[in-house]
Amino acid sequence: MTSPASPSETRALIIERLVGDSGEAAQVISVGRGMAERALPLLQKTLVAELGAAVTVDLQVVEVGRVPEARSRAGDAFALTIVSSPASADAMTLVMDAHAVAVMVSALFGGDPDQPVAPIERDLSQIEADVATMVFQEVAAALNGSGKRSLELRLPVPKATSGGEARRRVLRDGAAVRIVFGVSTPTDTGTITVMIPQRVLLSTRGATARTEEGEANEFDWRARFSEEVMRSTVRLEATMPLARLTLGDLAAFAPGQVIEFEENAQVNARLSARDKTLFVCEFGKLGQNYTVRISHPHDAGQDFIDGLLPG
Repeated sequence: MTSPASPSETRALIIERLVGDSGEAAQVISVGRGMAERALPLLQKTLVAELGAAVTVDLQVVEVGRVPEARSRAGDAFALTIVSSPASADAMTLVMDAHAVAVMVSALFGGDPDQPVAPIERDLSQIEADVATMVFQEVAAALNGSGKRSLELRLPVPKATSGGEARRRVLRDGAAVRIVFGVSTPTDTGTITVMIPQRVLLSTRGATARTEEGEANEFDWRARFSEEVMRSTVRLEATMPLARLTLGDLAAFAPGQVIEFEENAQVNARLSARDKTLFVCEFGKLGQNYTVRISHPHDAGQDFIDGLLPG
C-alpha cells in the first residue's frame, strides 16, 4: 500500500494501528508456525529446482510483530514486494535481505557453493531484483495453501522493488505474524521475512475456529488433509507401446535384436502413477531432452472396449 491519498484513508490507517484485528499471541504463533512448517519442504524443493543448485532453507523465527517491522532488520540493501488478496491489499509482505539475494544470484548463475559470496552493499541491479521476484513467487505459493485454508493470494507476485523505492514504501501498520526463513550455502546465509497481518490470518486460517472440545472441526480437518495430500509426491512413468507379438515371437528374441514400434506408438504413450494410467501422451524431443506432452485424460472405459476388439 502506498501513501494514503485522502483524509479518510489516513484515519483508516490510524484506527488500524490502534484497534487492528489481533488474536492471542500464542495461538497466532502456533497457526503461523504450522503454516510455515507445512510450506518448508515444498519451498526447499521448488527453490532447488528453480536454481539448479543446492540451497538450504530453514525456518528461523515465528513471532508476532507489526507489519512495518518487515524491513527493520534487513539493512540498507533489500528487496521488497507486497502481495494482495481479495480480503486485503497487503495480505503478505515479503522482504529479502542483501545476503539472501547474493546467495540466490550466485546459486542461479553457477557460483561455487564452497566460496563466500561477495556481499551486496548497494542498490540491487535489475537482474538481482528479478531473481528476488522469482524467489518471492515460490515463497508466496508455498505459504498460500489451498482450499478453505488458502490465503487466496493474487499470484504471480508483483515485481520486487529495492533501493530508495523500497525504503520509502509506506506499509500499513497492524498486528502481524512474522515468519523468517533462512537460505544458505555452506559459506553464506541470508533471510527472507514474511509478514502476514493477523486480520488476514484470523479470517483465512481459522486461528480462532475451534469446537467446544478444543479440536478442529470437520471442515478444518478436511481442508488440512486435502492440502497435505495435494502436496504429496508421486513417481510418474511414461511408457510407449510396442507392436503386438505372439508368445512365439517373444521366445525367439535374442540379444541385439531390433524391435519395431507401431506407427502410432509415439502418439499413444501412457503416463502412469502407481500403476494407474492417468493420461495419454505424445513422446517428443526438445533439444537434448526427451519430453512427454499430454494429449488427453485416459479413458479407462474406452480402453477396455478397444482391448476387446481384435488388434
